[in-house]
Amino acid sequence: MMQPPPPDPAAEDALVPVSALQHYLFCPRQCALIHVERIWTEDGATAEGRLTHERVDGGRPDRRAGVRTVRGLVLRSFAHGLSGKTDAVEFHGATPYPVEYKRGRPKAHRADEVHLCAQALCLEEMFGVPVPEGALFYGQTRKRMVVPFEADLRALTARVAADCRAMIAEGRTPPPHEMPACSRCSLAEACRPGRLEKPPSVRRWLLRQIGPATDD
Repeated sequence: MMQPPPPDPAAEDALVPVSALQHYLFCPRQCALIHVERIWTEDGATAEGRLTHERVDGGRPDRRAGVRTVRGLVLRSFAHGLSGKTDAVEFHGATPYPVEYKRGRPKAHRADEVHLCAQALCLEEMFGVPVPEGALFYGQTRKRMVVPFEADLRALTARVAADCRAMIAEGRTPPPHEMPACSRCSLAEACRPGRLEKPPSVRRWLLRQIGPATDD
């Protein structure tokens, strides 16, 4: 029986976290601060999200009505350069069904859907079977939102994964750009978009330091 080739350390090192895609789609600069500059600040929202994931990931595998649920499954996709860990994967027969738990409620942007779809791409590569859909469970609504992994979402996820990997590999942090969502970002103080996007003029600063010119 042919043995699989040993893992390539360089390929392993090049993998980026699945969670980085969600950060990137929300704000590329936020993603770079976390995954390039290794800056992280926790606030109430991020702490609540972390505790939610810890509770889910810490659960034991179970089987109900023919569905086996595995929690905290390690993910990897060399095709898309991703690694991570799921909240929960339900196995309907041989078909994995990822379920991601989120605080709050469904959002207007697609970052949560991309995060879930990235998990599905990893699962397809790992198990060699199609993963047609998954679900997002939101803490405020207490309901599942079924997410079909259709062609447009797959294409968006693959594109975000490629762009995110390139940014992290280059060690590049995008310049700041102030947006309404900045007020809800736990890294607002480290990012300082309002201050750094339009830095004060050096000339004006010097004039303030020396004061107005006077005649002798």
